Amino acid sequence: MGRPVAARFVDTNVLLYAVSRDSAEQPKADRARETLASADLVLSAQVLQEFYWQATRPAGRTALSHQQARTLIVSWLRYPVQEITASLVLAATELASRYGISYWDATIIEAARAQRCAVVLSEDLADGQDYGGVRITNPFA
Repeated sequence: MGRPVAARFVDTNVLLYAVSRDSAEQPKADRARETLASADLVLSAQVLQEFYWQATRPAGRTALSHQQARTLIVSWLRYPVQEITASLVLAATELASRYGISYWDATIIEAARAQRCAVVLSEDLADGQDYGGVRITNPFA
């Protein structure tokens, strides 16, 4: 049967704000943690990879240890996680071409579509933009 269409897909920036220690980002950090307390969320392998890479960079805004980042990723496996498949890659290349967006953004949108999510929570894409039935919502706006 599958997941109801009400599920929301979470982009990497939400995960990064949730662990931010920057005092200027505290309102966004609070909102991100509030969002991650919801049960109706979906992630992708790409989002988890991007989180790990960004969160463990020594010059990054969070600079987590390997173990801290890994522990968080394991905790987020409570949500469904979309794998990156060959068919998803092909769909993302078409979406990127059609809308003039980056391949990486298109992969996020196609991962959401594969999981039947009508909404992607992201600060990085245009708030309110619809990509063929998947709408972007900026949770920090």
